[in-house]
Amino acid sequence: MDFQDFTLIAVGILAFALVSARIAGWAVTMPMAFVTLGAVTDAVGLVSLEVETEGVALIGEITLAVILFGDAVRIDLGALRRELGLPVRLLSIGLPLTIVVATIAVAVLVPAISFWEAALVGAILTPTDAALGQAVVEDQSVPQRVRQGLNVESGLNDGMVVPVVALFTAFSIGESDSDLGFWVAFVGEQIGLGTVIGAAAGAGGGWLLSHAMDRGMVEGIYAQLGTLAIGFGAFAAAVAAGANGFIAAFVAGLSFGAVMGMERADHLDEYTEDTGRLLAMVAFFLFGNLFVNDAISATTVAIIICSVATLTVGRMLPVALAMIGMGQNWRTTLFVGWFGPRGLASILFGLLLLEEALPGAEELFAIIAWTVVVSVFAHGLTAARGAAAYGHWYGALSDDHRDAMPETMPVVAHRARWAADEPA
Repeated sequence: MDFQDFTLIAVGILAFALVSARIAGWAVTMPMAFVTLGAVTDAVGLVSLEVETEGVALIGEITLAVILFGDAVRIDLGALRRELGLPVRLLSIGLPLTIVVATIAVAVLVPAISFWEAALVGAILTPTDAALGQAVVEDQSVPQRVRQGLNVESGLNDGMVVPVVALFTAFSIGESDSDLGFWVAFVGEQIGLGTVIGAAAGAGGGWLLSHAMDRGMVEGIYAQLGTLAIGFGAFAAAVAAGANGFIAAFVAGLSFGAVMGMERADHLDEYTEDTGRLLAMVAFFLFGNLFVNDAISATTVAIIICSVATLTVGRMLPVALAMIGMGQNWRTTLFVGWFGPRGLASILFGLLLLEEALPGAEELFAIIAWTVVVSVFAHGLTAARGAAAYGHWYGALSDDHRDAMPETMPVVAHRARWAADEPA
């Protein structure tokens, strides 16, 4: 990337900011705008990035680390443990089933790639991104328990899938024949060491920052800058030590939030959240510029079917199975099943694959790109109307009927990614 490319991205961000309030009521979302901008600038030759462009993968790594840290900070683990309901079902049952179903779909529909490459694509396309359907988690007519379940799921599942992606990547590049000692060392270094470094950075940095703030030693914005530094420092330290930086960033966010307390941590996370939003704009632009037109040129009927299947059956079936026995209305199951958009995590994991020499790279990128593009537009266009329709149905029920429904049970509110604080 050169300064002309950065100038165009800056102009795009400014232009979107200037009309953001006006288009808020339209079915135009930030991901839709920047994916389109990236694809168009590539198509007309205004900005044509190369897969080998230095720094592209680094931008993806930093973006994902910042977002993982920020997501984790907003999770109240104590409240989550007390609410063993929808998010736990979606994460403990729905997430692994989604990987399995997606792997089967990719392996059957695109036989040119290996099984482990299919599993890798399945894992990459499992994390959901509530920001693509932000209207759903912000619509007050939708039961808070449902909104909260989708919000917590999207905040946790990208961090939980990191070790799975790491393992499947190693299998895909031919390390599956390694002996047991290799895998013990791999798990210990990538996952174990990453967890230790993240916990130490988050808890240690949080303790230092908290005590300094209590003594009046920290001034204004520097508390928020220090919070961002803790998340990035955990990521960088883990990578330098040979561990998984994303696991470290995510665990650092969890431990930082636990040490700071949710109210203070939520405030300190605001600058990290804004930074993540800025980086996300760049990431969506890079995705549109690098992947979309190449995906169109590599399009096959099998790839299109695979992408659609991943977003529909590949999400809805695991969700339906995960929610068995919860007593939820079938409309709730359908609603939760549909609003599992694929976005930033899938894009950024895909960017990281640029560094790997995978034999089925073209098909892999095409499947990931098509799935994300379809999700960006399909979920962006249906979020507001779908939430309004579901909320209208729920609101039309009698008070006695609503009060008896599991959807109505109260939950502790966690702030959604990139959303303003909302009342409990």
